[in-house]
Amino acid sequence: MRRSSPAHSATRRSLSAALVAGFALTSAVVAAPAAHADEWRDQQYWLEDYGVTEAWETTRGEGMTIAVIDTGVDSSHPTLSGAVVGGTDVSGAGDGGAPVDQVATEHGTLVSSLAAGRGTSAEAEEVAELVEGDFEDLDEDEWEDWWEDFESDLEEIYGEQWQDEVDSEALEEFEETRTAPRELTRDEAGDDGVVGVAPEASLLSISLLLEDPNPYGGGTEEQIAEAVTWAVDNGADIINMSLGSGFQEWPQSWDEAFLYAEENDVLVVAASGNRASGQLSVGAPATIPGVLAVAGVDEQRGISEDSSSQGIAIGIAAASEPLVGAVPGGGYAEWNGTSGAAPIVSGAAALVWAANPELSATEVKHRLLSTADSEGADGVDPEYGNGVLNVAAAVNGEAPAFEASAYPTLAEWVRVHRRGQVEETDQEEIPEDAGVVAGPEGEPRAMPEASRASTAQDWAGPVALSAAALLVVAVITMAAVHYNLARRQDP
Repeated sequence: MRRSSPAHSATRRSLSAALVAGFALTSAVVAAPAAHADEWRDQQYWLEDYGVTEAWETTRGEGMTIAVIDTGVDSSHPTLSGAVVGGTDVSGAGDGGAPVDQVATEHGTLVSSLAAGRGTSAEAEEVAELVEGDFEDLDEDEWEDWWEDFESDLEEIYGEQWQDEVDSEALEEFEETRTAPRELTRDEAGDDGVVGVAPEASLLSISLLLEDPNPYGGGTEEQIAEAVTWAVDNGADIINMSLGSGFQEWPQSWDEAFLYAEENDVLVVAASGNRASGQLSVGAPATIPGVLAVAGVDEQRGISEDSSSQGIAIGIAAASEPLVGAVPGGGYAEWNGTSGAAPIVSGAAALVWAANPELSATEVKHRLLSTADSEGADGVDPEYGNGVLNVAAAVNGEAPAFEASAYPTLAEWVRVHRRGQVEETDQEEIPEDAGVVAGPEGEPRAMPEASRASTAQDWAGPVALSAAALLVVAVITMAAVHYNLARRQDP
């Protein structure tokens, strides 16, 4: 029977406690003025600045699936209508990946909208419901009556200026053919509501509970491992983790789950963390080899003073302030943080993969990194990584030749770094038929000892324990540090 050493057990308990306790999100919530859906869209500067709209001429992410490991997703939100194709709760507190009642309930919905929001407003969703059905069997009088009621409904939804809100050509085509065109119910030009980088990708919602202790089930360590495994088993191509910690190490129990993602060619994207929460250096899971760590920049592409940690694990930077996104109940929010930068990169990965389905996960990552706009120091900058995301170049541009050796894998890291961590075993009696002769009873003779210099092994254990203890009081955050919540009321 195998057992852990006391030091190993103490370290694991401290690390687990830090994970569970630290995921309590501290946020400044300030009421923001209400805005019309197209005003929220106007604030999504990264769609043009990062070449997203140009990449949409090639693909909008169809056929790709992004798993969002977070606080749950409101799949009924108009901009996420039809986007969420599955989900689960790994905390025991929720149901099917819907938002779990906790701090930052809206976080998962915000994140999801930036990855794969459809860009549909509540008004457009109401119009879509109005035009559902088969009108070919209506006679002329019945059709005229229906159309009169339809126009009255449009006025009720949009107000007296409803003609300005509906595509006139699409409306005319609908009246002539009695077949509602898609652009009447969902604006493909992208002028309505918040839209994700990959608006035709599918989403999986995996909800966690950020509470210590978790009265419903396992702690954060166990929840994350289960969430990653579930995402892989349920068809995720990309896993978005807009959550982070204040330490570089990760529980050994995560090795198996993240190796499972790596072995099944699933790309994991994680936020680097936020300085404002005290997280100055990139923390796990963004430090795990193979994971694409995302830093945050402002609109002028300067590193966010509040919303971006730094470190050699940084792979790429993307917009982290100011951001907008969807919140449960049909509203939208202004927010900041690498929590938002990560799903922008996840959406970009979905576009790259949809346009180049023959690529592996590491090759998709290579295209994103090698085509990024250079910022910071030459080479890999500790703040910008390989530079700022350029979606158009990643999807359609020329990328340098891929060299697998340039991208470390978790499998290799585990082979090198975990091999010495062998758990102690219980001592057992020597079997009689083993052919081994026991030595004489009594005290064993002392072995000669040469004087030796202090080595890393002398202090590595105590330092590891001390560091783990400090983690308990470290601030660990899910990357969205500040966001101004504004719930948009239906007219």
